[in-house]
Amino acid sequence: MLTYLIRRICYALPILIGVNLLTFLLFFFVYTPEDLAKTAVGEKHASPEQIQSWMREHGYDLPRLWNGGETGTARLTRTIFWEKSVSLFFFDFGKSDANDARIGEEIRRRIGPSLSITVPMFLIPLVLNTVVAMFVAFYRGTYIDFSTMILCVVLMSVSILFYILFGQFVLARWLKLLPVSGFDSGWQRIQFVALPVLIGVAATLGQGIRYYRTLFLEEINKDYVRTARAKGLSEGVVLFKHTLKNALIPILTSVVVMIPFLITGNLLLEQFFSIPGLGSYLILAIQTQDFAVVRAMVYLGAILYVSGLILVDVSYTLVDPRIRLS
Repeated sequence: MLTYLIRRICYALPILIGVNLLTFLLFFFVYTPEDLAKTAVGEKHASPEQIQSWMREHGYDLPRLWNGGETGTARLTRTIFWEKSVSLFFFDFGKSDANDARIGEEIRRRIGPSLSITVPMFLIPLVLNTVVAMFVAFYRGTYIDFSTMILCVVLMSVSILFYILFGQFVLARWLKLLPVSGFDSGWQRIQFVALPVLIGVAATLGQGIRYYRTLFLEEINKDYVRTARAKGLSEGVVLFKHTLKNALIPILTSVVVMIPFLITGNLLLEQFFSIPGLGSYLILAIQTQDFAVVRAMVYLGAILYVSGLILVDVSYTLVDPRIRLS
């Protein structure tokens, strides 16, 4: 197992290096440090002195890749690439271009609120999709199957913006069951995250149930299921003991897509419900053109996605004995 993990991590390193290099090219060659300074200072009223002053304060006045004015290793380390990109490999995200706040500290402060809504939005649909899809597959071809699929299509056809506006107006303003927006610490946060979690679950149920139902129906028609039925096993045993276990492989593959959002948060929900998570942090950085924060969040998302891929590969061996760590 350890050898396999080390090998998978070695495979992942080129991907992270590629993401780092791509973001460096985009932010420092396509969009130059001078462009960053003009945007921050005010492009219409910025003088050359103001631009150079801003670049010096934020470390953008250094050469991009090679500093010929230094000696020794400083020729490499006293560059924008080393201070702004290589430092990301050591989880040193630097400071914000907007307010000089430490990005790492801001991420640690905001990760709790993000997890408060993303973890329930991840676990609840996973359980509901599996249970409802198996129930529908059990009654395949009946009015239960037909009516459930119609309901799923309706749920999928509605934009999440409608769910948000409907929830805030009906449940919060009209019925006054939950707060419209805001966030609090401790157990008080439950009342603030209940509505965004409910909306997030409702917005993903339709697509999830239809996808899981398709997976279960594909497994039901395979030879090993017919053999299990021929042995006299009940339909419930066939579904829960045989079909579910074999359908877990594509389910695990789809789950990995959600892993980065567990940490980076949900952009729309955090923005509409004023939750101080990483999603709203990224939206604010884009609005204020704080590209230091954007670079850090892009790299953090890449790390989480690659980590999720490794976890999924390992979890395959738990649900399918035919797969070996080789």
